[in-house]
Amino acid sequence: MTSTVSSSRFPCEVANRRRRPRRRLGPVALVLVAGLASLGLVACQSGGGGDQVTIYSGRSEELVGPILERFTEETGISVDARYGDSSDLALLITEEGDRSPADVFLSQSPGAVGFLAGESVLAQLPDSILDQVPEQFRAADGDWVGISGRVRVLVYNPEEVAAADLPDSVFDLTDARYSGRVGIAPANGSFVDFVTGMRAIVGDDATLEWLEGMRESGVQTYANNTAIVDAVNRGEIDLGLVNHYYNEQARAEDTGIASENYIFPNGDVGTLILVTAAGVLSSSDDVDNAERLIDFLLSEEAQEFFATETLEYPLAAGVEPVIADLPPVDEIDAPALELGSLGDRFRTTLELIEQAGLRG
Repeated sequence: MTSTVSSSRFPCEVANRRRRPRRRLGPVALVLVAGLASLGLVACQSGGGGDQVTIYSGRSEELVGPILERFTEETGISVDARYGDSSDLALLITEEGDRSPADVFLSQSPGAVGFLAGESVLAQLPDSILDQVPEQFRAADGDWVGISGRVRVLVYNPEEVAAADLPDSVFDLTDARYSGRVGIAPANGSFVDFVTGMRAIVGDDATLEWLEGMRESGVQTYANNTAIVDAVNRGEIDLGLVNHYYNEQARAEDTGIASENYIFPNGDVGTLILVTAAGVLSSSDDVDNAERLIDFLLSEEAQEFFATETLEYPLAAGVEPVIADLPPVDEIDAPALELGSLGDRFRTTLELIEQAGLRG
């Protein structure tokens, strides 16, 4: 069977889609769906038959499209993939309810999938899937599993910051010695996940105090992690909070750049390990094929793809990372955090960031 991987880029090229009964959406859902459609997040519908699985993906087509095509080649199961922001897609799923066409949700962040778990819309995954991943990277109750991992780091320019002058903790970045020298991306999903994790570990009051301290110290704000790494290498700032692989990707493209990654020691909250995670919708009428897709994402082939194409940490199949200057994920002294707990704060972290005056 030919692979059918549709996306927001080709909204009307959806074939062999199984029909589902429709329901009338409420006003909130209509507004949400209309907004997502305007951003290209909702694909067209068409009839047809045959084995197919629908995935709502918070990861881009560039990052997961090739491995979805390989799944179709290996199994004969076509994939209807709808791409968008993880948070937006999670909210859309809750609005669609039991009539959602999604079988699988693939989230860029643990917060969005944890939110859906809290809404009781994810099904229990079988042990054959869960046991492929270490316990800290899957849901305690088994309704989602980590696919790949990333570490929060401090990217820095060693020509401007000596190793002895690097902070011992992310909380030290509010000190006067770092005033105006640090970059963050307050609206970016990875920073939002990081702040959500900080809330879970140290509480809202301490988190808000840190956010306000960063603003008062003249922190520089950027749109995303890539912009922060670029700013460090331009000499615009000396340090920035990012996911580890952004600097690794920049170095792969230009071996002459100066920036390096720094991992905060002693289990500091600045060294959170976050995951891309997947779950099966409890409303799916094709659970078997949905589980087959998640199992394929954990296969050696898929894990090697994520390790080489995204430079993230593979979490299953015994695949080794390809990162030369960072330790294996099981050797990183990361703070203890139940990733599923991030979903409880999914809606309110942005409010806290805005309250601190870092997003507007």
